[in-house]
Amino acid sequence: MPLVLTEEQEMLRDAARGFLDAKAPVSALRKLRDTNDPDGFSRDLWKEMAEMGWAGILVDEEFGGADFGFVGAGVLAEEMGRTLTASPFLSTSVLAATALKKLGSDAQRQQSLPKIAAGEMLYALAVDEGAKHAPAKTAMAAEKHGNGFRLSGDKTFIADGHVADKIIVAARSAGAPGEEQGLTLFLVDAKSNGVSVERTQMVDSRNAARIRFDGVEATGDDVLGEVDGGYAALEGVLGAGRAGLAAEMSGAAQTAFKMTVDYLKERKQFGTEIGRFQALQHRAAHLYSEIELAKSATLKALQELDESYDMAGVVCSLAKAKAGAAAKLASQEAVQMHGGIGMTDEYDIGFYMKRIRVAQEMFGDPAFHADRIARLRGY
Repeated sequence: MPLVLTEEQEMLRDAARGFLDAKAPVSALRKLRDTNDPDGFSRDLWKEMAEMGWAGILVDEEFGGADFGFVGAGVLAEEMGRTLTASPFLSTSVLAATALKKLGSDAQRQQSLPKIAAGEMLYALAVDEGAKHAPAKTAMAAEKHGNGFRLSGDKTFIADGHVADKIIVAARSAGAPGEEQGLTLFLVDAKSNGVSVERTQMVDSRNAARIRFDGVEATGDDVLGEVDGGYAALEGVLGAGRAGLAAEMSGAAQTAFKMTVDYLKERKQFGTEIGRFQALQHRAAHLYSEIELAKSATLKALQELDESYDMAGVVCSLAKAKAGAAAKLASQEAVQMHGGIGMTDEYDIGFYMKRIRVAQEMFGDPAFHADRIARLRGY
């Protein structure tokens, strides 16, 4: 399949760019940070996004969604990356919508997907428990109790966990940490007895949460997918999230690069624009090539999710690793080529570096995905 957008996808991109430039510039993120907004995003802006169909970009039309596919979701994520838009798009419209669409029962889909599409309900995915992403090492217990389960354990680095109405939780119902078998996914009400949420403000001015589950009751109706067989299902959902993050980092890298090139054309040293210096030209050319490769890898991952969801995991890991490495390079080069002012809060370039570093770590850094690809290939 050609690595190009269709006419409809290009129209979505152009509309999203115009909207976000006007309604969600970087200055909006700066204001959220400076005012210590309790949500970390604008609910009014999210409502507008929902009205345009963005919240339900992956939701089937029968549930009120746009059903525009993963490439469409990636187009929106990339444009949000360009302006560092703070929203629950990844956690709710990509991760949760994918999980419910692929794994949910008829009752779960009917109850949740229309509310996601309407922007009326927020979700979070609780996977990680340690300093690094490691789904197979899940230790949180899901002990059988009567006709259901009791969930006990701690989760960390949960994007939008502080505002979520529902939490998709990965817990161990069998086996031991490190084993892929024995994981089960649960759909838990954030207000359930035994759930305690601690908001964590991250370096990128976004919000996440640590959540403790202390004997939280879950019934069979709360299970997403199969009991004890949730690892493969979780990897599918994470693949969608990884591709979405790759798209966001791609957008952030492109804007950081543009800001840097503009600065190189304006800043003068020794009586000439520093963009005329061959050493900086070489670095900029190399960075441009890396960003283009990341864009292609990301688009391929999104296409694979649309065409062959169950087989897309390797390409999603490749895209996440490549986009993370390219975006990190873009932000580092941007700060350095801006010189001393690149380290000041007055310039927006620092916001891009911080967001890219957090997005790079979420759901696995390049080292994690290099190892995952090697294992999947039999090494």
